[in-house]
Amino acid sequence: MGKRTGALLIACLIAILAGCGANGSGSTDKTAAGTAEATGAAGASGDGATYKFATDAAYAPMEYMDKDKITGFDIDFLEAVMKEAGLKYEVVNTGWDPMLTEVKSGTTYAAGISSVSITDERKETYDYSIAYFESTNMILVKEDSPITGALDLKDKKVAVQLATTAESLMSEIMGGDNPNLKRFDSNAVALLELDSGGVDAVVADIAIVREYMKNNPGKQFKGILDEEQFPSEYYGILLPKGSELKAKLDPAIKTVLENGTYTEIYQKWFGEEPNIDNVLNAE
Repeated sequence: MGKRTGALLIACLIAILAGCGANGSGSTDKTAAGTAEATGAAGASGDGATYKFATDAAYAPMEYMDKDKITGFDIDFLEAVMKEAGLKYEVVNTGWDPMLTEVKSGTTYAAGISSVSITDERKETYDYSIAYFESTNMILVKEDSPITGALDLKDKKVAVQLATTAESLMSEIMGGDNPNLKRFDSNAVALLELDSGGVDAVVADIAIVREYMKNNPGKQFKGILDEEQFPSEYYGILLPKGSELKAKLDPAIKTVLENGTYTEIYQKWFGEEPNIDNVLNAE
């Protein structure tokens, strides 16, 4: 697939997922009270700093492009946290791999927010904020598929996004060098592969799978939860090792979780109550 064609297909699918068009890389500049201009990873030192956050805005409903604006649950959550902390910030749509690379270096971006699961492996390279979201992976298959759980995927063709917990989980089940485990740069392309019949299943975060099914009711897909093979995982804000921003974010996140703000944002995007106790007690 050529680069231009791949980008067009991704943009089309994101439009389906989000119910809107995708256009450009996008960024949002915000402070606790309005717009700000960023300089470097964290602007000038001190309380006047503007912190630059990287994201992969192809993860509706968590973060996605609405025309030239980044929106989604994570974006609303971050706004509440930064308002609580009294910090200026900017969010830039970098894509997944660039986000991981740039946050690791800490030179341009002070943090990343993009449904990033907290894992022991990533902790070796990054710091995290405290947890702010409980998730799990879900299997998406055609409605007439005989697949009922994760272990049924061993001999099937499965699509995942590179460098995600879905890839790690399926590597353990199928074998890391299994040619039937198809790794893609984004969930958008993985979902396209399932839609075209190139794979038997996609494994991705539950919010992504549910959003896709909600926006594509005529495609006759079904989602499968396997809590035994896919246990709960928790998202955190990704930070460079030794980041001073963690000490500012953690108390603000805790307050947003406890004061009702988080519940309002969660209900807006998912139409149900979050289990805040699980998030607050996540290790």
